[in-house]
Amino acid sequence: MPTRLGLLDCVERYFAAAPLPDARITEVGGLDVPIGPASWPYPARPRPGGVPVTADDVRAAATLQADAGLPVALEWILERGPKVAAAARATGLAVEELPLLVAADPVELLLPHGVRLYVVGADDPDLPRYERVAAIAFAQPGGRHEVREGPLDSTPEATARTAVLRERIAAGRTVMMVAVEHGEPVAVGSHHPVDLDGEEVSEVTGVATLPRLRGRGLGAGLASALVAHARETAELVFLTAGDDDVARVYERVGFARLATSAVASPRDGA
Repeated sequence: MPTRLGLLDCVERYFAAAPLPDARITEVGGLDVPIGPASWPYPARPRPGGVPVTADDVRAAATLQADAGLPVALEWILERGPKVAAAARATGLAVEELPLLVAADPVELLLPHGVRLYVVGADDPDLPRYERVAAIAFAQPGGRHEVREGPLDSTPEATARTAVLRERIAAGRTVMMVAVEHGEPVAVGSHHPVDLDGEEVSEVTGVATLPRLRGRGLGAGLASALVAHARETAELVFLTAGDDDVARVYERVGFARLATSAVASPRDGA
């Protein structure tokens, strides 16, 4: 495996390349701002090796995102841009620091008895149900009491996102897996491969388990399967954990901490 600096270089190259098929990149001071469909948005990022990022850059990027109907968001590797946080906070954005991990020594974990794992096809009619699992899970990140599922989200925004997800799956840009128990989806997750000059790198995202079923190893088992699938072709697999507790779950399946992902977004209620 490359050195830590080499791994950080690969991750930064991944983040720079991932938006290119979907968005045009607008340079705003020291930031690159992807402008594309709101159904699959990308955050602004400091330009690798670029000029320092100022508060004025962050304000201009936020205005550009808002005018395009995109969420205001700035992300970067904290160790590569330690002064960016001050610029973001100066504009009123909240900055969160999250563990960035790489798959170093993958461990194969089995899912609980009776749980089946499937790779989701682009034409799977139940794709909106799988998306709802993630929506419920992330709405209650630490809870054990589950909200009622209710009807599927049929808003234009949800329909557009599902359509984009189907296109990404069909093109091989997203690999989605679903864990099913008693015929019902109970956990989901994805990885997103990107070719970097002949070397594939993939990011694991969206690993989510229904709140009432947490603590059974579904998330860890699903993450293990996603890593195994990604490593069939990818030289590097990485992810950003939601907090230190989640990072420890990923460490159980062979991830190791590499650095810190910084995420700047409007404060709640702002």
